[in-house]
Parts: sequence; C-alpha cells; structure tokens
Amino acid sequence: MNKTSVIMATGSLNQYIQYVERVYRTGQGNVLARLLSLRDDHVRNKNLRSSDIASLVEGNCIAPLDEIIIAHLLTVEALLIDDYASANSHQSACVASVVKLLQSQKEENWGLPLLYTVSLDLRYVAQRAEHRDPQSNGKILEKAAESLLACFRVCAADNRSSEEDTKRIGMLNLVNQLLKVYFKINKLHLCKPLIRAIESSPFRDQFPLAQKITFKYFVGRKAMFDSDYKSADEFLSYAFQLCHKDSWKNKRQILTYLVPVKMLLGYMPTMALLEKYDLMQFWELVQAVKSGNLRDIDRVMEEHERFFIKAGIYLIVEKLKITAYRNLFKLVYMAEKSHQIEILSFQAALHMMGQIDIDADETQCIVANLIYDGKIKGYISYQHKKVVVSKQNAFPPLASLY
Repeated sequence: MNKTSVIMATGSLNQYIQYVERVYRTGQGNVLARLLSLRDDHVRNKNLRSSDIASLVEGNCIAPLDEIIIAHLLTVEALLIDDYASANSHQSACVASVVKLLQSQKEENWGLPLLYTVSLDLRYVAQRAEHRDPQSNGKILEKAAESLLACFRVCAADNRSSEEDTKRIGMLNLVNQLLKVYFKINKLHLCKPLIRAIESSPFRDQFPLAQKITFKYFVGRKAMFDSDYKSADEFLSYAFQLCHKDSWKNKRQILTYLVPVKMLLGYMPTMALLEKYDLMQFWELVQAVKSGNLRDIDRVMEEHERFFIKAGIYLIVEKLKITAYRNLFKLVYMAEKSHQIEILSFQAALHMMGQIDIDADETQCIVANLIYDGKIKGYISYQHKKVVVSKQNAFPPLASLY
C-alpha cells in the first residue's frame, strides 16, 4: 500500500489536511481529485470525522483549499447519517470553492481533474437527495445544474491560457454532466446552447474519446426527440461504433435509442444483434412493422409498455405504426399488381390486421397522410375512390424521406 493510501485509509485528520495541502502546492491535480472524491476509500476513515472540522482546518491551510476540505468532510459526515439534503448543500459549497480555485489559476489547468470529480459527486448527491425528496420535482437537480453551469462558464471563458494549459479543454466533461441532469429533469431546451458551444469549439477534436461518445449519445437522443432521425442515426451510430467493445451495458443503452431510430428510417435490426444486447423486446416489433401487423404492434407495446416508457421511447415506438401502415399498403399494392387500388382494398387489409373499426373515410385519411409525408408517391381519386400510385418508386425508401 503506497503512502497516499495509508494516509487516506488510517491517517489522522491533521495528516490528511497536511497531505492535501502538499499535493495542492505541487499541482498534482489527479491526486488532489482522489483526495477529495466522495467515491474514494478515505471516506470510510473514522479519523477524518470531527465535531469541529472548520476550526481544525482553518489556519492550517491556505484559501480556498481550506473551504474545499471543510465542505468535503462535512459532505462525508452528512452522507454517513443519510442526511442527503445537507450533503447536497455542502457539496454545492465544495464545487463553488473549487470554481474559485480555478479562477485563481490564471495560466494553469491542473485543477481540472478536481473540478470533474467534485462536479460528478455533486450530481450523484443531488440525485440521491432528489430521490429522498419526491416533492422536489427536479428542483434539487436544477439547483445542482446551476452550480455545474458556473463550472462550465469558468472553463469556457478561459481565452488567455496557451492551448496546453487552457481550461476550455474541460468544457465537454461539464457539458456531459449538464446534459445528464437536463435529460433527468426533462429540460431538453436547455441543451441547445451547450451543444452549440461544443460543436463550435476549436478543441472539439481534442476532447477525450470517452467524453465525445457520451456527448454524441445525448445529442443523438436530443435529435431523436426533435424528430431529426437522420441526425439521431448519425450521432447514435457514432457512439455505438466507437464505444468500447467490452462496455456491454453502455452499448445496450445506446442501442435502446438507435434501434427505433433505425426502424423509423427503414433499417431493421437482426435477431442476433438484439439477442447479443438483451433487447428482444424489439424483435416481435420488428416483425410486426415489416408485415404491417398492427394487431401485433399493439400487443407488443402493451406487453413491453414498462420497458418503452422507462427508456423514454414509447411515443417514438408508437410512430412505427405509420411505418407499419406504409408496409401493409405496399403489400396490398404488390398483391394487386396495379397502380390503381381501391380504397376498399386497403380497408380490407386493415381489418385483417385487427383494425376492424376503421371505415373507408378513415382509411382514406391514413392514405392521404402517407402521401403527404412522402411515404407513398401518388394521389387519391376521390371520385373513383381509388389510390393512384406512381409507376416509378411508389413506395420510396424511408431513409430518403428524412
């Protein structure tokens, strides 16, 4: 066990304070981040607990490091007694003090690992506090986002440092934290300026790959909710392809959104892919959409309703019904072998697929919407109650429509 581990695991409070200050003075950002992380083993060291932390720390180390240490140890104590509201308050103070620390580092960025650590810890603590206080309705996380935004601004405003020492390289880490919070509290409109800031950053190609993957994942999800399926496909595919092959859980999470996006664009996943990532909830859906079996779509959506709602894709999956209508009508067109098809033929097909309450007018309306969306090339002859489809490419590929 190295010296750092011994001090953090068994050392006295005074030893801990002295060691933190020594690491701070020598600019060891990664070590300092570990010494002030809520996820490190030192939080279980009983010697670091005291009823009078402030007086023991103040005067023994320089500002704002003393504020950071006090806030960190108070957060640890609050977590030990399950007081998540206090822990959240103390961790917010810790983040604010780290922001002051970075602002004092005019031409340096070695404090960035510490900023990443305390920001991540704040998000975790705020999530737990939110869970313990359902009446909050996202207000605790929203407050945490304000603290994270202050961190982001410090990094974004650093225009004087050299490229090697710029704090702007820390922007993406903080943006990813903010995106996670905004998705959690359903404030997606707040994502737009953050996304723009990263996409216009001169450092966008220099950000770490893991952070770029996370960013593309959230930008892809945002595009999906904005019905920009082509962009969603591009961003989510990037995240899936570059995500480490051993990160099964992360790849599955990405696929949960990429699969319905691909399906809306007309690309159906294989059973082997869905089996590999335990996403067989989609397989019956794939078969139903391909065959235009609306009865099966309703059944699958009801059977896996909890999964689709929890993932936040229920409404996206529901849009696949439109694709199913298009595929069903294409089968009718292929069976009739004619460019003029009776509305009644489409209605009969809908009845066969369980849509027995749909009359001719409703069938005509469905066809009209598909023509308007470009999913069918043709027009409706209301006088003859027929659909006249184009002799060339009557049912264009879905991917060409977005």
